[in-house]
Amino acid sequence: MTTLQNILFYAHSGVRWLVVLATVVALVAVIIGLAQKRPYEAFARRFMLIFSSLVGVQWALGILVMLVLGVPEGTTYRWEHAVIMTLALVAAHMYLPAKRQPDSRRYVISIVVILVTLVLVFVGVARLPGQSLLG
Repeated sequence: MTTLQNILFYAHSGVRWLVVLATVVALVAVIIGLAQKRPYEAFARRFMLIFSSLVGVQWALGILVMLVLGVPEGTTYRWEHAVIMTLALVAAHMYLPAKRQPDSRRYVISIVVILVTLVLVFVGVARLPGQSLLG
């Protein structure tokens, strides 16, 4: 691998931990916000923005990795991973259309968005060689 390929690959591998951290923090924050009946705008919006933005950064790095490394014959799992992660990116932003909903509903929608995104990421990563759904 060239230096650029290494940088992109390791950036994509490393940013995943920021995504994991942002996901956990966002999930805890929206659950707390719902339980404490906090105003959504003042509290949860920033956590969801960080979560969805980091999912987007991770997706963009993944696309760059695919463009730079290419997709050799016999590696259809890379396309499967990319498609599933694109669906995860879309899912991560599905809290945005709920802008005009009551706060409690926005919190519930945000929780569902995070959980659906988590499931899609889990399945997408499981498509990669050496990964399995059970460890």
